[in-house]
Amino acid sequence: MRIALLEPFLTGSHKKWAEEFAQHSKHEIKIFSLSGHYWKWRMHGGAVSLARKFLESNFQPDVLLATDMLDLSVFLGLTRSATHNIPSAIYFHENQLTYPWSSMDSDVRQQRDNHYCFINYTSALAADKVFFNSQYHFDSFFKELPVFLKAFPDNNESGSVENIKKKSSVLPLGMDLEKIQQLKPAEIKKEGRAVILWNHRWEYDKNPEAFFHALFELKERGVEFKLVVLGESYESRPKIFDEAREKLKENILHFGFAQDYAEYVQWLCKCDILPVTSVHDFFGTSVVEAMYCDVFPLLPKRLAYPEHIPQQLHYTFFYEDNEREFVNRLQRLIFDVKLPRGENVHQFVEQYDWRKMIERYDNEIHSLLR
Repeated sequence: MRIALLEPFLTGSHKKWAEEFAQHSKHEIKIFSLSGHYWKWRMHGGAVSLARKFLESNFQPDVLLATDMLDLSVFLGLTRSATHNIPSAIYFHENQLTYPWSSMDSDVRQQRDNHYCFINYTSALAADKVFFNSQYHFDSFFKELPVFLKAFPDNNESGSVENIKKKSSVLPLGMDLEKIQQLKPAEIKKEGRAVILWNHRWEYDKNPEAFFHALFELKERGVEFKLVVLGESYESRPKIFDEAREKLKENILHFGFAQDYAEYVQWLCKCDILPVTSVHDFFGTSVVEAMYCDVFPLLPKRLAYPEHIPQQLHYTFFYEDNEREFVNRLQRLIFDVKLPRGENVHQFVEQYDWRKMIERYDNEIHSLLR
């Protein structure tokens, strides 16, 4: 089977997912892509550019697979001479209905943000199949979509929500965890003070203020720990990172983006505890990577995180949405660091490795032909 994978924002986790799917699948996958810049323009204009690239390629796929950054309805309209009888699917890494917008974004202040939600809606409506990367993502999308449509004055097509839901399912993110396994040190020794980890993007939706303020408080209490800060940063990164670099300078082992993936994995393997404060995560790639390196996660009991750990063990790894509980739980883990060091949490996320996921992906895509 031949698959045209349409990705107008080929960077980060989107890029890894697309390329790794193409690498592991038994099907022939050709990626049509644009660079991962100017996300709003990609959602508006990406379909036009990818439609041109697709028509110029003369590639004849059996299935079209788009991601949520593409306006699929526009793409299908512009390529209808070649794609009118080709089934299509869309994979939602994230969606604009429930993604927490930055208060600094001018589109929010000027109430111009609804169109990006509408692109996700019409793309899901146009697709023959819709995939979400977690159950949380699935549930939150269909909880918000009726609310979104009801905000319009008339003809809000509320019945279309159920139509989309009937053709939707959860297909967790595939990840190359075997690559992490190959990059792990042959022998891992964890001694001395507990090492705290941050390995997410340096952005507002990961709530770095809550993370670092907890560490500031622990330091004021006299709690001793070490700190590793990884993840990609941007020009407009939250100011708390600069404040933390100064206030916690005596605790820091590493602070900044790793030079390559091998160095990233090496640092993960040196860490003990991953305290997570994010206000948004549709799947949690960085959490899964850390867990696969046996970093003990301290997670909020919300978002997609409960799906990564068996229900009967939630009391061990989750805290309620309470700042005081979070700080106190973290302090106890630091004091009794032998406990997190003794947990083999990698077993909970092994299921996401492509070698275990790929048959499910291939079967789901192949089912479009039935």
